[in-house]
Amino acid sequence: MTEAIVKMEDVWKSYADGDYVLRSVSFEVPRGEFVGVHGRSGSGKSTFLRLIGLLDRPTKGSLTVVGEDAARLGASDSARIRREKLGYIFQGFNLVPHVTALENIEVPMWLNGVKGDERRERAMADLKRFGLEHLAGRYPREMSHGEQQRVAAIRATVSRPELILADEPTSSLDDESAKTFLGLVTKLNRELGTTVVMVSTDPDEARAGTSVYRLGSGSLSRET
Repeated sequence: MTEAIVKMEDVWKSYADGDYVLRSVSFEVPRGEFVGVHGRSGSGKSTFLRLIGLLDRPTKGSLTVVGEDAARLGASDSARIRREKLGYIFQGFNLVPHVTALENIEVPMWLNGVKGDERRERAMADLKRFGLEHLAGRYPREMSHGEQQRVAAIRATVSRPELILADEPTSSLDDESAKTFLGLVTKLNRELGTTVVMVSTDPDEARAGTSVYRLGSGSLSRET
């Protein structure tokens, strides 16, 4: 049986106003899966992803991420797991503006103590793997939005995290760039075996995943 890299059991989440953003969510992600979750704005997607990313804790229920019980983790352990075992692809790319694409890809390895020559070698190898070596010396301002987001995807996977979390990653891309980006994420998932959980407002985008869920009014249901 395939190991679950994320497991939620009857998870509820509320904030100061007492209203529940998530309601009795049970969810399991086998290692190596690409999961797409779609829902309208305000459906609880951001809260859902923050819980998996160990940036927040359930109000009720249990959550296990990369084999760790979230309830038992302090702030420093959560930060270490985020740095060493999780990767993130954001809506706004979050590339460092004054360094090149190659140097941006090196950042997670630098945070994990990888030496300079090895960082550069690994970053360039991944750019070449996905046919993006021509971007190595370019600064973010010299790249299109689609190119920036593809560099961000490689940065998220260069340290070989166990889990990638993607937060509406194509929201600022045109249709063609979004399609190209999703193709890259699919390739990362298939070739590297990296588990991906992606949230989106677009059901068609979520269907790029090998399994698809809908989040509505705080409740999660599986579609495929």
